[in-house]
Amino acid sequence: MTRWAVILAGGVGSRFWPLSTPERPKQLLPLVNDRSLLLNTVDRLRQLVPPANILILTNASLAQTIATALPDIPPENIVAEPKPAGTAAALTWAALEIEKRTGPDSPMVCVHADWAIADDNAFRNALDAAMRVAAEESALVTVGVVPTRPDPGFGYIQPGEKTSSGARKVTRFVEKPERTRAVSMLNEGYLWNSGIFAWRVGDFLDEVRALTPEVAKALPRAENGLDEFFNAVIPVSVDVGVLERSKRVRVLSGDFGWDDVGTWAALRRVKPEDNSGNVTSGEVFALDARGNVVHAEGSAVVLYGVSDLVVVSKDGLTLVTTADRSADLKTLVDALPSSLRDQK
Repeated sequence: MTRWAVILAGGVGSRFWPLSTPERPKQLLPLVNDRSLLLNTVDRLRQLVPPANILILTNASLAQTIATALPDIPPENIVAEPKPAGTAAALTWAALEIEKRTGPDSPMVCVHADWAIADDNAFRNALDAAMRVAAEESALVTVGVVPTRPDPGFGYIQPGEKTSSGARKVTRFVEKPERTRAVSMLNEGYLWNSGIFAWRVGDFLDEVRALTPEVAKALPRAENGLDEFFNAVIPVSVDVGVLERSKRVRVLSGDFGWDDVGTWAALRRVKPEDNSGNVTSGEVFALDARGNVVHAEGSAVVLYGVSDLVVVSKDGLTLVTTADRSADLKTLVDALPSSLRDQK
């Protein structure tokens, strides 16, 4: 059976404004190291799946940029979504494309382009195990990450009884709980819902046809091309539209230093800190300053006697906020005049 990997690489990442723009969104930025998050993701998968079997789903406006950055990915494997339609539609299109090329028994694993992974080998081993369970049980498999903290910003999975393959059935999915509930779930053995999925494409498409009318009604349009299919779907996430409705979902636990790099403050968890806990990029001088995140592009930044700030300097524009408020930059971006918001 021919294995495939699907990378979801859409979105803008407004919480990384002003560095992230529609033309250069978060997944194309070197936030964790000197390579973009997307390039890191592709490199991480190369030992598991050849480049010819990697599909990248992205915004239509980014397709050419990604093709240029990844010349060994066949151009036809970079899928330009005509409009946002939810992850259920995107992964259904990917499954249809894989089924057409290598048949319904082909295993497919799905990852996102904007993660940080500390242990690449353990990550690949988890994907390999998920595809094995998917084949053995004709199941839809998710890899639940072992939590390191009670984070209310993530979804959670409650594992249930064990199956013959060593996986567990899924008892329930929980969307972004309150912090007190997150603490309880951590103690009860819940896992983070990472968004790592594996299945045989035929099994997944069977569940879409049976359980997801928002997408299933558009399947006959798929023969007429990408645009007609996406225009006919009702946007829904794959978690809500498929996994929460299916009885064929299994979960494997994974522990490989996973982090969803969702905010500037998250960089404190995934990048090296100085002796005072500051994470910096570019020309930065900090004295008596602790726990700050600083990105200096084009000009130097000097900190003195401040803590827990996010400072981003780019092309004459400087953002200063707190680490806590950096999670809500979309509110700021939406309120800005276009002359500031749309600077490139």
